[in-house]
Order: sequence, then structure tokens, then C-alpha cells
Amino acid sequence: MVLTGAGMSQESGLRTFRDTGGTWEHYRVEDVATPEAWRADPELVLRFYNERRKDLMKALPNSGHTGLAQLEKYFDVYIITQNVDNLHEQAGSSQVLHLHGELMKVRSTRDPELIYELDHWELNLGDRCELGSQLRPHIVWFGEAVPNFYLAIPIVEEADILVVIGTSMVVYPAAGLVDYARPGTPVYVIDPGEPALGSRKVTLIPKKASEGVQQLIEILTENLDINNEKS
Repeated sequence: MVLTGAGMSQESGLRTFRDTGGTWEHYRVEDVATPEAWRADPELVLRFYNERRKDLMKALPNSGHTGLAQLEKYFDVYIITQNVDNLHEQAGSSQVLHLHGELMKVRSTRDPELIYELDHWELNLGDRCELGSQLRPHIVWFGEAVPNFYLAIPIVEEADILVVIGTSMVVYPAAGLVDYARPGTPVYVIDPGEPALGSRKVTLIPKKASEGVQQLIEILTENLDINNEKS
């Protein structure tokens, strides 16, 4: 199981919102990423996500994304991501669970089960679902529940290997996922910094995602017979 955060996509040109120069530098979280912001100024919220969607449509998966997809030749790989981009899917990963929603999807404000794929970057006031209600970004905003967290727990519990890439592990509930891993499960952490993983024993690969994933592949496949790939 691989848990990825914003650092996974940074090398694809998508800015992280917690770093200097990040996406959020010119916006207050309260103004663009909360239910209250949506009620107060939906046009501003839509403009913010339109900008992010436009950036995403110019971005390409980096070698970290493609490396994780290649690991499916040898392992049953499940990616749980805090990212709202679709670069894992673009790279070819077949099992991806988004904790915080998906940027290229929108949903009804009347029925949250009505979710639509976008093939363009712009969503505007007046764009409505089949029930006639305004469409909103399919994003988990601050203060909203994270329903996919409960789908992620059994994946972590069953994992034989846990990999954490590009996340500070300070944003909950996602940061609590590693606590569901079975005792003794090997944990690899790919990050040029030092994510907060408490007392858990980890193998740290202090590199950015692209280089770190390539090193991870070498470690995990070292003792495999590459002629007998996973069926």
C-alpha cells in the first residue's frame, strides 16, 4: 500500500499548498476550501479550482508516478492518495483511492452521489446537475467528513508493505492511517524531509518522489525473479 501526498506531484509542476510559493500563498484556506467559503462566495471558490484544474491539464506524470505503476508487474499495488490530481491514473496505476476528492470531477449540491467527470477545466455558476442544482468541486473541504478514509483502513490493515511518499503526515485523518498497519509491517518513507511518523521503525529514502521511487523499486525487486512477474 502506498500513501502519497503533495510531494508526489510537485515534480510534475503542481505546487504544494504548504510550501513557500505554494498554491495557497495567495488565498486564505477559509476563503476557498470550506463549506462556509462556498456559501459566502461560490464564484471565488470556483475560480480557485478552475485555476488548479487548468494547471493539472498541463501537467504530466513524473517518473515517480510511472514507477509506482510499473510496480504492478510484481506486486498488488494499492495507492491511497491525499492528492486531488489524476496523475496516478494517467501513469497507469489501476487501484487508486482518493481521500480528499478528485479535481476532474464535480458533484451535485443537492445529491452528493451525483458525480460527473469533467473533460475541461472550467466550472461556472449556472452549471447544474440533472436535478437542477449548482455543481460544486468534488473535493473534501476543511471541516467536511472524509468518507474514503473508512475504505482505506482495511487496505492498510491487509498491507504486507507500507510506503509513504511526499506527505508531512500532519494532516488528519490521513496521517492516522499508518497506525492501522499490522505490527512488523515494513514501512518505507520517501521524502527529502522528515515526515512525522512517531516511534514507528521506518526505512527512510531521503529523496524526492521521482528518484526515491526508483530506489524503492530496486530494493523491492532485488530478490525477485523478474522473469516470474505477478500474474
